[in-house]
Amino acid sequence: MKVKNRIQLLGLSTILVGGFVLAQVYLHNKNSKEIKEIASEIALEWNEKLGLTPEQTKKLEATIIEFTILKNEIINSNRSQKFIIRDLQTTQQREYKKLKKFLTSAQFTAYVGVNKKIPNQLMDA
Repeated sequence: MKVKNRIQLLGLSTILVGGFVLAQVYLHNKNSKEIKEIASEIALEWNEKLGLTPEQTKKLEATIIEFTILKNEIINSNRSQKFIIRDLQTTQQREYKKLKKFLTSAQFTAYVGVNKKIPNQLMDA
């Protein structure tokens, strides 16, 4: 293969990879922005229900973002439902462990209690 053809092929490859990377960055930023907005709204709801401090609200928002991304990755994986459920349960335990670090015992108990009721409320609706 001639040097000119190699350079053209390399240039074309670079353009294609660059376009793919830019598209991924754009989609990731768009999804991140949406997740951040939703997490902010959820954190404000919990702020009202649990009487959180501003610092607790920020930490809760960050935790919601972190674990929503993790849970979405698990749900969207190409694994069997058995492994998905196991990984979601493990992730939920890690999330609760993190929440216990900055929520009071009463706040954490209320948080878990409300979260356990949500699936039943959705099924009843």
